[in-house]
Amino acid sequence: MKLLNALIATAALSGALLVSTSLFAADSAKPGDAKNLKPYTLKTCIVSDEKLEGEMGKPYVFSRDGQEIKLCCKDCLKDFDKAPAKYMKKLAAAQKAAKDKPSAPAQEHSSH
Repeated sequence: MKLLNALIATAALSGALLVSTSLFAADSAKPGDAKNLKPYTLKTCIVSDEKLEGEMGKPYVFSRDGQEIKLCCKDCLKDFDKAPAKYMKKLAAAQKAAKDKPSAPAQEHSSH
């Protein structure tokens, strides 16, 4: 009976550890994976539209579905996690719009 209880306790602990590890791994990139992530090219938080590295300090950075995400603060993660598809769609549209936006023409330097 003691052996059975020990096996059940070990299995439960192993399961809990496995679940917590897999949840953490889903939202964070491994060091070698950074080059495989699509970079976050916006200057603002996708949730709050606040400037990154503004009043809130350094942005909270994580990855989701191969995309680097930067939020103005960790508190925005709660809102992001409530509707991740909404924010991923918003991010894709914003990055596409920024990419498609024509850059300003270069000004020619006049000779003196």
